[in-house]
Amino acid sequence: MRIALSQLALIESKRMQVLVSSYSIKIKETLINSANVMKREAHGTQQPRHINQIDEEANTAQQSDSPVQSINQRFLKFSLLYRLSCGYIFLGILVFSGWIPAVHADNNQFSECIARIGSQARTVGISDRTVQQVLSKTKYLQRIIELDRRQPEFTQTFANYFNIRINDERIQRGRELLVRYRTLLDQIQQETGVPAQYLISFWGLETNYGTHFGDWSVPDSLATLACDQRRSNFFTQELLNAMRIIDVGDISPERMIGSWAGAMGHMQFMPSTFLSYAKDIDGDGRRDLWGSIPDALGSAANFLQQLGWISGLNWGQEVRLPPAFDYSLAGRDQMLSQAEWAKLGITTASGAPLPPIEQRAALLVPAGHQGPAFLVTRNFYILMRWNRSEFYALSVGHLADRIAGAVALQRTPPVDTIRITREQVRQLQIDLSKLGIDAGEADGVMGSATRQAISRFQQKTQRIADGHLDVTVLIAIREAASSLSR
Repeated sequence: MRIALSQLALIESKRMQVLVSSYSIKIKETLINSANVMKREAHGTQQPRHINQIDEEANTAQQSDSPVQSINQRFLKFSLLYRLSCGYIFLGILVFSGWIPAVHADNNQFSECIARIGSQARTVGISDRTVQQVLSKTKYLQRIIELDRRQPEFTQTFANYFNIRINDERIQRGRELLVRYRTLLDQIQQETGVPAQYLISFWGLETNYGTHFGDWSVPDSLATLACDQRRSNFFTQELLNAMRIIDVGDISPERMIGSWAGAMGHMQFMPSTFLSYAKDIDGDGRRDLWGSIPDALGSAANFLQQLGWISGLNWGQEVRLPPAFDYSLAGRDQMLSQAEWAKLGITTASGAPLPPIEQRAALLVPAGHQGPAFLVTRNFYILMRWNRSEFYALSVGHLADRIAGAVALQRTPPVDTIRITREQVRQLQIDLSKLGIDAGEADGVMGSATRQAISRFQQKTQRIADGHLDVTVLIAIREAASSLSR
């Protein structure tokens, strides 16, 4: 009887998920169409919130930024929320009554995995004392698996990403720390060639200047991920590296805290990065990236230097594009000399001529033709090796400039009033393929292949081909693909 009820509940759960997904897609399409009307009628829009804690993105559906909401829209949203609430309550009753077993880790499997890692650790030369000290207390954390599996519902726009991270409080605090540690930073710059403002900028974006290391036990987090099949090999090596750090006495297991994925200290180094680039700058015999500011800043500079930082070269700059500019020239894979960009009519953001130097740079338009444009140098690509996100590297570069005294962007990123979901991006990729335009895998991720596909569609339909996705482009592609099926 319990088995039959469990099977019935699972079937009903899957049916409910399909229904909710179907209703969700229809409601979102309705919201998009209605919002376009409301945008024309509205007298203003809300400004984005600014927060200091970074990398905390909402994973639940959020209300549209449009200032007007019709009764029908509210009813549709209420209907969906009501169905979801009833479904979760129903499933919760089944779980807690024992009809459906709650998901939990197999303690025997985790113990066996930890035993294997212990044997591997001893084989690579980690002492028995450290193996016992770390692995005997290691706990499986189900929440880590949930965080590793989560995917944000909405795509990230440059405006949202940038405005959250670049705010007056972070800029002012960075300037204060630049003054406080000037002597140390000058010494580091002399040795590595990395300017002080970049180190302060990384520090601000990674941990808000040391106020948010993360509160997870790194050994527990890495052990949990190492014993999960999805990326077991990678996290096993990181756990072994964490034990090496403990084994040489740089940190105790209790003080080794960080993010849920194992990034540690002021600059959020993974254990492998720590072993390769961390330095003892203050001379106490330990590489302490948690408690020593000199060690943290010096290690970050050493990392950038080893990645190939070019001394005396900035990361890039905001620029102004001429009318009717050819946006097919934009992209990280297309570099021209600054003199060549000047011949195409590009100026500095203030309108002054670009210096006619031969330094090569690429043009980026992360928010499309209505947002800021940037010429980025080879050092920008070094910033991206710290974090592969283009948005992140632009934020590091601009925050460094502001900390050093530069003015704000001359052209601020436009704030989208309608947020586009990953499911809508996935459907967009399918629609582009139907139109004969290769957008890559239909995975719901706005990568370079999808942006290039959008640009080709824009060219075919006589739009500004900047590759930027907004609601109007989304609807145009949806309608074009739908017309093929009629």
